[in-house]
Amino acid sequence: MVKKRKRARLIYNPSSGQELMKKNVADVLDRLEAFGYEASAFQTTPQEHSAQNEASRATQEEFDLIVAAGGDGTINEVVNGIAPHKKRPKLAIIPAGTTNDFARALKIPRNNPLAAAEIIGKKQTLQIDVGKATTSDDKSKYFINIAAGGALTELTYSVPSNLKTTFGYLAYLSKGAELLPRVKKEDVRIYHDHGTFEGKISMFFVALTNSVGGFEKIAPDAKLDDGLFTLILVKTDKLFELIALLAMVANGSGKHITDPNVEYIKSSSIEIEPVANKNETLINLDGEFGGKAPVKFDNLKNHIQMFVNLDEINGANYIGEEDSLALEAMAHKFAQEAGRISTEE
Repeated sequence: MVKKRKRARLIYNPSSGQELMKKNVADVLDRLEAFGYEASAFQTTPQEHSAQNEASRATQEEFDLIVAAGGDGTINEVVNGIAPHKKRPKLAIIPAGTTNDFARALKIPRNNPLAAAEIIGKKQTLQIDVGKATTSDDKSKYFINIAAGGALTELTYSVPSNLKTTFGYLAYLSKGAELLPRVKKEDVRIYHDHGTFEGKISMFFVALTNSVGGFEKIAPDAKLDDGLFTLILVKTDKLFELIALLAMVANGSGKHITDPNVEYIKSSSIEIEPVANKNETLINLDGEFGGKAPVKFDNLKNHIQMFVNLDEINGANYIGEEDSLALEAMAHKFAQEAGRISTEE
C-alpha cells in the first residue's frame, strides 16, 4: 500500500516586502516537496479576507501544513482562517513584510524566504497560544502576537500602503513620532485574573510574544505556550514621560515594567471597557483593525502547532541578525525623533 503524501498549501501575498515572496514561490515549493509534502500555492488577491478564506478552505480540506508568506497582516489572516476549526493543520510562516514582529519572536529569518522555509525541514514545532478577541457585537477575531488600543494604535492604519512598501519601517517611525505629542488618556475598567483596574490610561497592550513594532523587549518574560497574556497599561500621556518609557524599552533594560507609569500584569483572560469615553477605543490585532471596545480577550493555550526555530529561541547566546539590530537602532531613533518634535511643540 502506497503511503499517502502529506499536503502543504503555501498562501502568499505577492506585494509584501517589495514583491520579495513573488520571486521565490517556485523555490519555496521545491523545498516543501523535498521535505515530503505535496505542495501547492495560492496567491492572495485584493478581495477582502483572501488569505483567511483560503486558509479556512485548506483547513476544512485537511491539509497537513499551511505556510503563510507575507507580512504580519497576511499571517494574522491565515491564523483567523485556521483558529476557529476543531481540527487544525500545522502552521509555518515566511516573513516578507515591514515589521515581521511575530517572526522576530520566533527567530525565523526575515527577508529571506528560502532560509525561512528551511525551518520547516528542521521539524521543530511548538504548540503556541492564540489570542481570541470578542467585541460587544459578539464577533470574534484571533491574533498571535499583540492586541492594542489607545494612542499610537492608529499607526498601522494611518501609514499608506505604498509608503509601507517603499520605506518599510521608516514610514512607521516617522508617523509614530508625529502622533506621539497627541496622546491622551481615557478612563477604562479592566478585569483580569488578579482583580480589576479602574483608571486613566493612554494605551494598552495585550501581548503573546515579546516583540512589538521593532521593540523586542516590550514584554521581556512573554512565553509562546504558557496560556498567559502580558497586559501592559500605560498610565501617562505626558510627552516626556512617554519618551522616557520608549527609551527604556528601546535599550532592552526591561526597567519599563516597574515604572510607576506602567501596570504589568499576567492573565489568561482580560476584559476592557471604556468608562464614559466620548471617543471610540479602536482595537488593533496584529496590526489589523479588530473592532471597538468593550472587548474580551481569551488565551487559547497551545491552540496551533507551529514550526519554530527552537535552536535560536532556546539559545542563550542569540543576539539577532543584522536586520534585527538595524530595526532596534530604528527604535532608538523613534525615541530621539519624538524628543525632537516635543521641543518644537
